[in-house]
Amino acid sequence: MAQHENLSVVLYDKNDLRLEKRPIPEPGPNGDRVAVEPGIPRENDDYCRTGRYNLSPTIFFSATPPDDGNLCRYNTHSASYCYKLPESVSFEEGAMIEPLSVAMHACRRGGVTIGSKVFILGAGPIGLVNLLVSKAMGASQIVICDLSLSRLEKAKQMGASFTFAVEKNTSAKDMGQKVKQGLSGAMPDISIECTGVELCLQAGVYATKSGGVLVLVGMGKPSANIPILDVIIREVDIRGVFRYCNTWPAAIDMLASKRIDVKPLVTHRFPLEEALEAFKKAKEGLGIKVMLKCDPNNQNP
Repeated sequence: MAQHENLSVVLYDKNDLRLEKRPIPEPGPNGDRVAVEPGIPRENDDYCRTGRYNLSPTIFFSATPPDDGNLCRYNTHSASYCYKLPESVSFEEGAMIEPLSVAMHACRRGGVTIGSKVFILGAGPIGLVNLLVSKAMGASQIVICDLSLSRLEKAKQMGASFTFAVEKNTSAKDMGQKVKQGLSGAMPDISIECTGVELCLQAGVYATKSGGVLVLVGMGKPSANIPILDVIIREVDIRGVFRYCNTWPAAIDMLASKRIDVKPLVTHRFPLEEALEAFKKAKEGLGIKVMLKCDPNNQNP
């Protein structure tokens, strides 16, 4: 095998994405079909000892600077943080364990349980996996909103109880009222905000019942205006979510047992050689999850 046959997608700057061949890294032991957990603590600090390693300031995360990403044909990773996929879990399903973990962590932080009423703001990939996980954790009613009618249709197909489109000039209080109508006068126990948009942050506060929980998953601007007096008077807990922790084994088990089906989320597939076109398609917002197929000998779903 030639030394430089590791086709890689490299981001040089904003709007400057390139395909190039890089050296193939030396593989470690125990190479097999695995799901790779991106977060690795560089040192054993208090966050790691308490199990919240995602909060460690020294964490290695193979996606954000200064750490290189792993969008390439060959990649190496510490064997201590790898999990073997059961034969019943495909590579595509394995690739979906990362976003699925975000949703599992968010639903755990929100306390979703049997009978919960849940409001999800945003029907993109993260909003939809939160829908799947909320259902699996026992939520009885799930409301979801988005700008896109096609994404809302996908949410209906995946089991949302009620959906509504956020239209131009819709206010946060109007959104809260629509949620209440969709729940026959009730208010959600947990709202999960997956957009990072200020309007949705505000709507999450207004929609959530007194004493309920608003979980913030979406990342937007560094600061936002929220109706803080409403939060205080009605004791709405606001809980942040940063990636995930301690989710990989459970996520694999949920896929292997078929309790959660992530396959409908994959709407487009491209070989790695067409990665630039794949990113263009994703930017257009025409799909849900755009999958890159890194194995040239296996382009099947």
